[in-house]
Amino acid sequence: MPKRFRLTRRFNAAMTEDGYRRLRKFAAESGLDEGEALSFLFENFDSVIDEDTFGHRLRIFNSELDARKR
Repeated sequence: MPKRFRLTRRFNAAMTEDGYRRLRKFAAESGLDEGEALSFLFENFDSVIDEDTFGHRLRIFNSELDARKR
């Protein structure tokens, strides 16, 4: 029996314009709304990310974060 899909948590999230555009594109391509797309990505996080590049990309993002906030 499939799990019932309930959106039980809501939270404010700040996103970059690039991140939000990519989320909207992914949601549209997959036929989901933005909340459903985020739920899918986080429920399947381990199988969605590329473990070989994740750490590297995270370090790059963190190093650029202060400059991007200005």
